[in-house]
Amino acid sequence: MLDTPGRPVPARHFFGNCGTMAEKKEPAFKLIADNRKARFNYAIMDTVEAGISLSGTEVKSLRTGKATIAESYADARDGEIWLVNANIPEYLQANRFNHTPKRPRKLLLHKRQINKLIGAVEREGMTLIPLKLYFNARGRAKVELALAKGKKLHDKRETEKKRDWNREKGRLLRARG
Repeated sequence: MLDTPGRPVPARHFFGNCGTMAEKKEPAFKLIADNRKARFNYAIMDTVEAGISLSGTEVKSLRTGKATIAESYADARDGEIWLVNANIPEYLQANRFNHTPKRPRKLLLHKRQINKLIGAVEREGMTLIPLKLYFNARGRAKVELALAKGKKLHDKRETEKKRDWNREKGRLLRARG
């Protein structure tokens, strides 16, 4: 197809402004805290995105990005699921209106999801562990909650062997090609 007599139409007119292939798209969420040890210590069976009930100073503190969920877990109480032991530090400018950093926080899930998670924890001996704490595209604080089973020591060793082998394999392929 010709744009003007004798000149071809640039490809961007057909495919939009696609840019270069090396460009990375920005994720639709802003990560606040990541539980990296969870994938090593637990075998993840299923994941669920849950909302989290926060006060105003907790949200402001999360926006600074200083929360930790490394030693936290989720617990079922009275038909609800609570995030326990997650540390959201106090917001410095809030003075006397501040929150307590390690208070239990209610997770917002549908009743069917709650019943499924509670059933798995009670019947199959699984654990609820937060993997990520983030703000989604709409600016809401969310927790990625995993239904997990604890790994034995030999399983952890196997995971470490696989990780080391994949790292070594990458080095060999890079050196070769």
